[in-house]
Amino acid sequence: MAINLLKYLLIKISILVSILILIVNCNTTKHNNTNKSKAITTFSDTLKISNPDLEYEILIIEPGFNTWLATSAKPSGFYSKTFMETRNIEYVNIWNQRVNQYRNNTKGLYEMEIDYQPNIDYGYDVNYKLYNYFIYFQLTYKQRLGVFSPRI
Repeated sequence: MAINLLKYLLIKISILVSILILIVNCNTTKHNNTNKSKAITTFSDTLKISNPDLEYEILIIEPGFNTWLATSAKPSGFYSKTFMETRNIEYVNIWNQRVNQYRNNTKGLYEMEIDYQPNIDYGYDVNYKLYNYFIYFQLTYKQRLGVFSPRI
């Protein structure tokens, strides 16, 4: 019993630490993304993307994601911003449904909701990294977020 509880806690902690995506304090007006000042910071397996003008922040903590993004993902510019925005809206909706559906699920893959609003222009870079995170997540954890098969 104690071993199962310890296993459960270790899984919960590792998943919680490894899968954390936050988009916070989103401004509700649409902005044109013309050379907004962005700060992109990488700490080992943590990727932080922020833009003070739009008041948003994405924090992705996922072992292996940065390496995968640099080595396996399609290069920036491969997909159009519109394509990624459309997929991100679908992925976020399904993700948030699963957060609510599996709140007490022991897998712990869907811990926090993502506040991604379709009426906000997050810019190409944010959409690129978020889209690729969803692809990485689906391939790594054998999950399906929508009707499209994740592929690189």
